[in-house]
Amino acid sequence: MYQSISKTLLGTATALAFVASAAVAEDWRAWNIHNDGHPNTAAMDRFAELVAEKTGGEVTVEVFHGGVLGTQPDALEQVQLGAIDIGNFNLGPIGPIVKEANLVSLPFIFRDVDHMFRVMDGPAGDQVAAAMGEAGLLPIGWFDAGARSFYNNTGPINSPDDVAGMKIRVMNNDLFTGMVNAMGGNGTPMAFSEVYQSLSTGVVDGAENNLPSFQSVGHFEVAGYYSMSEHLIIPECICVNTAKFGALSEDMQAAIVAAAEEASVFQRELWAEQTAASREAVETAGVKINEIADKGPFQDAMAPVYADYLAANPSMAELVELAQSTE
Repeated sequence: MYQSISKTLLGTATALAFVASAAVAEDWRAWNIHNDGHPNTAAMDRFAELVAEKTGGEVTVEVFHGGVLGTQPDALEQVQLGAIDIGNFNLGPIGPIVKEANLVSLPFIFRDVDHMFRVMDGPAGDQVAAAMGEAGLLPIGWFDAGARSFYNNTGPINSPDDVAGMKIRVMNNDLFTGMVNAMGGNGTPMAFSEVYQSLSTGVVDGAENNLPSFQSVGHFEVAGYYSMSEHLIIPECICVNTAKFGALSEDMQAAIVAAAEEASVFQRELWAEQTAASREAVETAGVKINEIADKGPFQDAMAPVYADYLAANPSMAELVELAQSTE
């Protein structure tokens, strides 16, 4: 990732204006919405430790957890402006700011979590990172935020035909509504707080989320089938203000990127452990989980969704093709 970050810096006017060694110690503030016990909280604390260690104390990071520095929209703006130096952000809300970040919100763009990381660590991810850097949100590490899959009380989903006729709660995004509708279902935006009751009373037939969320909010109690569609795999980032990063010497930049990459590996391990524990817990409670051997039919069913999206965003066509062709 460091090579792509260097290219991003060289390609932005902001970075060019600030390429210089830090003359004094830098004390940075970092935003994190999660609380104690979450993998990202532990990983951001580890990142702060590694930054101090690898920079010899020339750069220190104080992480403010639990969203105490503001909401995510506020924090995104504050990192862009440099009022907050670093943030741990989900890429979903960055899409309206940086169109290239919308790549990860396309249904079934990734075959699985490993494929997502191969894309984000490759040429497609370099383009996303460069565009984010130009907007002042330079990603220096990618976190795992899980894969969202379908769950319901009707039966396992193994093909798009199994979704036909089902009313499925989705997040309020036309891409996600279109995803369910393209499979013959009825995509239904709904507040997350209403999902449990709606599942239990049959207002909706199913919903979708990652396994830790499915388990932690109790949806497994009212939905007995969980199908590993992994239709949305939206990563999170450690994002630093581009100008602040560009003001550091190349050695300091390399040290901070190394700290972010090490913290990212740590976070991914913690997330995998949490996902495995959640899977074991819901299976013990009686939920039937099925793998989907071939995601191809689901990806094929997304043709109209992609056609509509690319018609509205023609400049994204090359990036989408690059991601899809990544092995």
